[in-house]
Amino acid sequence: MRTRGHDGADMGDEVQEYRGAGIVVRFDGDKCIHSRNCVLGRPEVFRANVPGAWINPDAVPVEEVVATALACPSGAITFERIDGGTQEAAPSVNLVRIRENGPLAIHAQLRIGDVVSHFRATLCRCGASKNKPYCDGSHVAAGFQSSGEPPTQPSEPLAVRNGPFALTPKKDGPLYFPGSLELVSGTGRTVNRMREAWLCRCGQSQNKPYCDGTHKKIGFRAD
Repeated sequence: MRTRGHDGADMGDEVQEYRGAGIVVRFDGDKCIHSRNCVLGRPEVFRANVPGAWINPDAVPVEEVVATALACPSGAITFERIDGGTQEAAPSVNLVRIRENGPLAIHAQLRIGDVVSHFRATLCRCGASKNKPYCDGSHVAAGFQSSGEPPTQPSEPLAVRNGPFALTPKKDGPLYFPGSLELVSGTGRTVNRMREAWLCRCGQSQNKPYCDGTHKKIGFRAD
């Protein structure tokens, strides 16, 4: 396993596991978008740019490791408590957060295709990621521009605000969300409440974050 720390490093192509006395921390480099919440929040646990093992779960109390892991928007960092404490659970509200000039950050009990994705994921909406449907940071090099503060749409409160759903990246098309969710701006404003949604992932819709069919006109290709 190749390991060289967190920031822009070669992390290998497998999930890394770090076992502490009360918690197991796992890191999936393929999902990491380098939000840096971990290395800034608990640098004594998540140690940037070090050779070898870069996560030290025993550096702080378990609850603090848990809080930092939960702040990872991409789900690259997950945990399993082995001290009898509470494991990560599904949220009370399924949320899709719209990042300014960046990805969609999902917090829900979701499955992506055939892959169980726990409760957190960041999905590409610029069309340039080499790791679709996940964001890999390509929106920066691509110069992707799309507001994280789209207009509020009229919507009624949902009778059911949570629950599992199987998110489907449509071949050569949008992301399909078949379940209750609330679309939220980067500052936390409710943009829309929906029982299903079709959200753009080609980067060219004129009605972002929603799909408007532009993927067909531009010949967008993605599994």
